[in-house]
Amino acid sequence: MKYFILFGPPGAGKGTHAAPLVKKYNLLHISTGELLRREIAAGTELGRQAAALIEKGELVPDVVVEGMIANTFAANPHVAGFLLDGFPRTVQQAMDLDEMLESRDESVTGVISLMISDEEIHKRIRGRALVEGRADDASDEIISNRIRTYHAKTEPLIEIYREKGIYNEVDGMGSIEEVQGRVFDTVDKLI
Repeated sequence: MKYFILFGPPGAGKGTHAAPLVKKYNLLHISTGELLRREIAAGTELGRQAAALIEKGELVPDVVVEGMIANTFAANPHVAGFLLDGFPRTVQQAMDLDEMLESRDESVTGVISLMISDEEIHKRIRGRALVEGRADDASDEIISNRIRTYHAKTEPLIEIYREKGIYNEVDGMGSIEEVQGRVFDTVDKLI
């Protein structure tokens, strides 16, 4: 089983490149936001726990999200692998993912990191706000905070995955087709 992490700052194109990766390599896309919505709609125990927290305006703890991810791994033995998007975002989540996979005698196959500059992040997120009408993308202050959070909490994962020899940086600049070609070339080398 293959386990890929699609990594990068907000606006790097993770959502854009996930669908072609899933299709080409027979991967199951695991987006933490989608997982939460699906579990809540299905009325599972984890979904009920998540819904109760969300209704109170609280964040869903890592243990609940990680339980959903573990359930998804177990319920889908027919795919060639998984594409994790939005997880892990912190060093603790990366350690938890390693433990989860070790319990299955597996490990992360590769990290595909779409890299763009902070200036490009601002440009893309502002553009996305106009096209998709996303209020959370419209404020420069919110965009700047998301970038700071990425640098402080998520970017440290780069060094961890570099040390493991599974970090693969992809230039996220250029046309969708150009970047997609680079992403496919990277995954081809990992399979």
